[in-house]
Amino acid sequence: MAGVNKSNLSEADIITQFILPAVTGAGWDTMLQNRQEVKLREGKIVVRGKLASRLRVKSADIVLYYKPGLPLAVIEAKANQHSVGKGMQQGLEYAEHAECAFCFFL
Repeated sequence: MAGVNKSNLSEADIITQFILPAVTGAGWDTMLQNRQEVKLREGKIVVRGKLASRLRVKSADIVLYYKPGLPLAVIEAKANQHSVGKGMQQGLEYAEHAECAFCFFL
């Protein structure tokens, strides 16, 4: 993808065009070892008086699995309009929820 202006790409574009090809190129099996938009926590329900609302569902961009049911790493991607640091806390939280040993920020 030489010559691509990455600053105009969305997070989904970065994942599709750069991260997933790198993951599969490194030998991760796309059918068994990686999943996208993995729900880590249902949105909690908050009740205030007679009103109730659901907090946001937390989803990891990509989770890599050693084998099915055994998550190893979370990959947290951000569009190039954001600094890498913007996703660090989020990625660490997601890795903790998924009980992963590793978290990568891209």
